[in-house]
Amino acid sequence: MIDGMYYELVRLLHFAAIFAFAGALFIENMAIKPQISGEDARNLAKVDAVCGISAILVLAFGLTLWLWVGKPKEFYSSNPIFHAKIGLFALMAFCAVIPTLFFNKYRRSEEEVIEVPQLLRQLLKFQLVLLVIIPVLALLMARGIGISA
Repeated sequence: MIDGMYYELVRLLHFAAIFAFAGALFIENMAIKPQISGEDARNLAKVDAVCGISAILVLAFGLTLWLWVGKPKEFYSSNPIFHAKIGLFALMAFCAVIPTLFFNKYRRSEEEVIEVPQLLRQLLKFQLVLLVIIPVLALLMARGIGISA
């Protein structure tokens, strides 16, 4: 009984972290423009911090689900769709490095206009694409696709 409750709690926290991450990423994408003000940069740095913290929580709760609670770890470890999902999550984290460095650089800026590199805006959009693909892979896994018979 306790194990089942712990599993459900970790799943709930995993989903809450995913929603926080997705919300922060959507806000970043909506707010980013080719030029932003110093105030925008400060606000985007805060949103990016939420994005980063929630991504770490997604990873922590995901690892807990994989390795310690719920289905046996072999259920995930032997599934190539799971490996693709983890790979895309790692790619998403890698793509977040440049925006995070940029927002941290300008988080205390008093500049009236800050030029935002096109690469940064493209990386934020690409993260949204990955954010759509990853849950599709999770759904496929939940349906048992990718499990060797």
